[in-house]
Amino acid sequence: MTHPILYSFRRCPYAMRARLALLASKTPVTLREVVLRDKPPEMLEASPKGTVPVLILSDGKILEESLDIMKWAIQKFDEEGWKSFSEAELAQMDALIVESDGPFKAALDAYKYASRDETIEPSAERETGAAFMRKLNSMLKGNAYLFGDRFSFADAALLPFVRQFAHVDREWFWSQDWPETIRWLEAFLESARFKAIMSKYPQWKTGDEGIAFGE
Repeated sequence: MTHPILYSFRRCPYAMRARLALLASKTPVTLREVVLRDKPPEMLEASPKGTVPVLILSDGKILEESLDIMKWAIQKFDEEGWKSFSEAELAQMDALIVESDGPFKAALDAYKYASRDETIEPSAERETGAAFMRKLNSMLKGNAYLFGDRFSFADAALLPFVRQFAHVDREWFWSQDWPETIRWLEAFLESARFKAIMSKYPQWKTGDEGIAFGE
């Protein structure tokens, strides 16, 4: 293959952050947009877990986790300096991503899909997410981004999930007292990088070429 193959789904936050890293690192890939209810057999053969993103490298190695894809891309080329921070700051980034991908994401899913399980108390799950938003708001005071004046690996890793949380109830989210979190999210939603990763593509079908992405 000429370029790595990326199986992706436009609105999936995990796939979004993988695309952000591939774009920032100027890593060209062949993007295959999938519909999750109609997953292509080629993707399932490469990654039986059946979730996106999946990146098949030119040497045949398969990366099945979004953070692994992000790290692989940024290790190749980090022009924006996503990882150009002190060791202490990088450790803080790692801890923040663990918190986001763990307790916050669990609360987000429960809040968003509460109608699927009547034992879930959506207001309690929303409050768990809100506590995380307030934490981010404190970090963002006086800063354009989470770790200062530069977009970082942590910003890319978290923003797609903050966007998802905000869109569960937009009116409620934008009425809350976390102005720095709102400002940070809005800047991302209006950015060229966000527009670049959110282009709409047709569902990939066997035999199609796929879409050039990341150059």
